[in-house]
Amino acid sequence: MISVFLYFSRRAMEKFEEEVQELIQTRGLAEAAVTIKAYLDEQKNIPVNIGITGETGSGKSTFVNAFRGLDDRDKGAAPTGVVETTSEVTPYPHPHHPNVVLWDIPGIGTTNFPADKYQELVQFEKFDFFIIISATRFRENDAKLAEEIQRMGKKFYFVRSKIDDDVRNEKRGQKSAFNEEQTLNIIRENCIQGVKSKQVFLVSSVELHLYDFHLLEETLREELPAHKRHALLLAVPNVSLGIISKKKEALQSQIKWQALISAGIATVPVPGLSFAADITLLVGVIIQYQVSFGLDRYSLQNLARSADVPLNDLKAVMTSPLAGKKISTELIIKLLSTSMVGAALLVAEEGFRFIPLIGIPAAMGLSSMSTYIALDTFLTMLAEDAQSVFKKALGLNTPV
Repeated sequence: MISVFLYFSRRAMEKFEEEVQELIQTRGLAEAAVTIKAYLDEQKNIPVNIGITGETGSGKSTFVNAFRGLDDRDKGAAPTGVVETTSEVTPYPHPHHPNVVLWDIPGIGTTNFPADKYQELVQFEKFDFFIIISATRFRENDAKLAEEIQRMGKKFYFVRSKIDDDVRNEKRGQKSAFNEEQTLNIIRENCIQGVKSKQVFLVSSVELHLYDFHLLEETLREELPAHKRHALLLAVPNVSLGIISKKKEALQSQIKWQALISAGIATVPVPGLSFAADITLLVGVIIQYQVSFGLDRYSLQNLARSADVPLNDLKAVMTSPLAGKKISTELIIKLLSTSMVGAALLVAEEGFRFIPLIGIPAAMGLSSMSTYIALDTFLTMLAEDAQSVFKKALGLNTPV
């Protein structure tokens, strides 16, 4: 199945590249740039709707908050408690990627959501997939729900929550005889038997970097339709260095398109216009990088609190000139002006405009090159900062 998705993903990209090439040849780079921009905007807004359900007390709301990088006390967090706090199907958009929405769904068999009317009340068809959560062994209602979801042709994933509590309790009881790997295997096997499923993901919403959350994230992304994977990847929290690398790879794949947009703008023979547009483009894209890597002020504050690490300690390991700063036009111009390559390309681009015949084509090439180099450089800087912050938050000295 995964290979089929990869095939269609590659084929869709090849088709788009062919369309862009044809547009450049028949209508010019300026019109191709408009098409590319529309494509990138569409990619940023592709909806991903995730249904989160399970019985009372299973930890649905805490999982919803953790996935979105929020603490239970944050503004916009799903309410949590020891009693059922979800009385209706409630959407919780990601704070930075609002196209990715986690829906907190009441457990099947509750007063307002009886088993015989559950599918109709929940409206299964609007969800891309479901995550069924339990804090204990999965029960009959969970199995029934999985059958209903499967009947609708949707995918579902079993998540066993609060694993950190189980591990802590077992360690306390077994003392020196405690074996964490053995304990996790026993819990996993017990869950699998309960629902006759091939796979159950063990998760701690308090410490997402532990246990199986990274496996859950990889599985979700691999089994999503190709056009939705990018949206999910940028929204998931940084729970491993591997996810940070995948985010960098995904963002890097778009730089060539952003560079072509820059070249398209440079076709307009108005002095200063291309430079202003390039800076606006750079600021918008770099803000996206900062947010996707969790390096904006809001995300860093949340990470410091959840990891119990002083915010200043996290900032101290960030070495890029973008570290801890608000991305603005002034900042980017300043950074470009201090870079010999960036400054030379930008100045040369405007200078070439006044050369007859070859001026505009040369300016287009330089505009594209300067945008590509700048974005690639800033992306690498921020990815390295994200890795350093992740390791500091977890007290790691070596890659994981």
